[in-house]
Amino acid sequence: MSVYDFVVKANNGEEKSLAEYKGKVLLIVNTASKCGFTPQFKELQELYVKYKDQGLVILGFPCNQFAGQEPGSNEEVQEFCRFNYGVTFPIFAKGDVRGENAQPLFLYLTKEQGFKGFDADHPYAELLSNALKENFPEYLEGDSIKWNFTKFLVDRNGQVIARFEPTASMDRVAACVQDCLK
Repeated sequence: MSVYDFVVKANNGEEKSLAEYKGKVLLIVNTASKCGFTPQFKELQELYVKYKDQGLVILGFPCNQFAGQEPGSNEEVQEFCRFNYGVTFPIFAKGDVRGENAQPLFLYLTKEQGFKGFDADHPYAELLSNALKENFPEYLEGDSIKWNFTKFLVDRNGQVIARFEPTASMDRVAACVQDCLK
C-alpha cells in the first residue's frame, strides 16, 4: 500500500486520486487559517517554489478539529491562503484528520509514521504540550495528529518516510525534502 491508493476531495468537492502524483515527492500537511502555526504557509510556499521543478508537491488539507481554527468554507480557505500567503500549491477540501471521521489518508499516514514528540527547541513546544494536557489530553494518546501543521514526507514511490510535528523547524523539513529529491 502507498499514498497512491487514496482518493481525496479537492477544494471544489471533486474526487482526486493521489496516483496523479506518482513519481513526485509529497509533503502532506493538515492546515488551519487561524492557528499560531498559520504563518508556516509562507515557509511552505517558499519551499514549494524552490523545489517544485525538482518534483516536490505540497498538499494542504484544512482541518477544523483543533479548537475550531479553520472555520471558513472551502472557498474561504482557498482565498485566505492565496491572498495572505500567496499559496499556489494544492489546497484540498476541509476534513477531519483524526478520530472516527478521519480521512482514510490521514489514518494511513499516522499508522506509517507515529508521533515521536514535539521538537523541544521550538518556542511553542512547551506551550502546545501544556495546552493539550490541559484542554485536550486525549489528543496526546497514540499516534494520531496532535495539532495543525503536522507534515508527512512521502518519497517518489509513495512511501511515508518522515513525520514533522508543527514544532519542527522548516530548515529541518527542507533538509529532508532536499535529501528525498536526490
